[in-house]
Amino acid sequence: MSVESSSDKTTRPAADPLVLGRRIRHARTARGMTLRELASAVGSTTSQLSLVENGRREPRLSLLTAIAETLGTTAGDLLTAAPPPDRRAALEIALEQAQRSPLFASLGVPAVRPGRRLPMDALESLVALHGELERRARATIATPEEARRINTELRLEMQAHDNYLPDIEALAEEQVRAVGYTGGALTHHMVDRMADRLGFAIIHVDDLPHSTRTVTDLENGRIYLPPASIPGGYGLRSLALQAMAHRLFGHERPASYGDFLRQRQQIAYFTACCLMPRFAAKTFLEDKKARKDLAMEDFRDAFGVTHHSAAQRFTNLATALLGIPTHFIRANDDGAMYRGYANDGVPLPADPGGAIEGQPLCRRWAARSAFDRRNRTTEYFQYTDTPAGTYWCSTQTGTGRESEFSITLGVPFAHAKWFRGRETTRRAMSTCPDESCCRRPEENMAERWRDRSWPSAAMHNHVLSPLPTGTFPGVDDVELYEFLERHAPGAE
Repeated sequence: MSVESSSDKTTRPAADPLVLGRRIRHARTARGMTLRELASAVGSTTSQLSLVENGRREPRLSLLTAIAETLGTTAGDLLTAAPPPDRRAALEIALEQAQRSPLFASLGVPAVRPGRRLPMDALESLVALHGELERRARATIATPEEARRINTELRLEMQAHDNYLPDIEALAEEQVRAVGYTGGALTHHMVDRMADRLGFAIIHVDDLPHSTRTVTDLENGRIYLPPASIPGGYGLRSLALQAMAHRLFGHERPASYGDFLRQRQQIAYFTACCLMPRFAAKTFLEDKKARKDLAMEDFRDAFGVTHHSAAQRFTNLATALLGIPTHFIRANDDGAMYRGYANDGVPLPADPGGAIEGQPLCRRWAARSAFDRRNRTTEYFQYTDTPAGTYWCSTQTGTGRESEFSITLGVPFAHAKWFRGRETTRRAMSTCPDESCCRRPEENMAERWRDRSWPSAAMHNHVLSPLPTGTFPGVDDVELYEFLERHAPGAE
């Protein structure tokens, strides 16, 4: 009677069938047994054992136990999670697994059997080629859809922590205190000293690779930045701090677009913590709250940053330090949301996957109605009634390289009492996401023009905007290394 009969109800092993099969083959050949001899000894057939050794069938525990006893080992040793028995076995397993993947199937080429007759160098080359194919395939999934999915995950993670990361806050405080910072704007001189403490000198050059914002020469201790074309500019401090953050966090080359975005989130948060340190910002904001005079323009000017940075930084500290839930929106003048965060329940528009990037904002929200005013030099204040409650918002508009944009900081009605501008009489009502709110025209207007017009719709840039492919984050390695050769100490 065969050991592997239909009456054997023993649970099948859970180990990787390929690894298990290679361990069995390794143990069999080490004892000088043929497949036929092993099959005869355990009461099975050569065809069944061949399928087992090639990872195409999982043996029942009874058959595995018989094989182990015959080969002078134990079923536990064969099922262990240890690496494959030798280098060749590891390569054979890697090749088999690669050739069973959907990626290989899409190539439409025959598989190569990794048998004993396949030379070791050929096996090495095939595995390396499959590895490169897989790497390129992973890189190409860095699509706008993938970016929005990962951004959604990161936003929800931050929302769960009230947009506050105490470990990074503490690290930034340590760095700025070490260079003598006590309050106000972090100076360029202090940033230079921070770099020096990490063993770096900041060098301004006008030939950075087009695909980089900064380049850090780890060998020679240099951080290369764009030219200081605007003395005192906020951007150069930010770029230098982000370059240092990579070093402080011990970042390595991202393996995926998700890794790239997480690294960007960490360095951006660290930079904000340095430019508006927690201990200094807390003192400033608590004083303003006590006087019921919180204002983003004051926070911005006190620390010498942009309105965007001030409002976004406020969301880091508002809930954790002041007990104020809040939301932040950056929107384009066409009403599309570019960036957003909320822990106050405001109904930010989202697609079925939860992504908010590119979603149209209600026409009645302050983030859009602020564009309708003539005088845009000051903040715009408004109360908005929504299905989730009433919110007070402060919005500032600006002009970017391609279009106008608005920066909005909002809080629930109960917390408006802490802010300057709470006395505004502007009030709007929004029932979005109900399309009858602002997405549909009046019925008589629609009836008049339905068959008398044909709009040629514009496509939003975010739909087809390219994202980095290849080596993350899309840096041109040739251009990078040529740049480093030009600027390395001793180069002519």
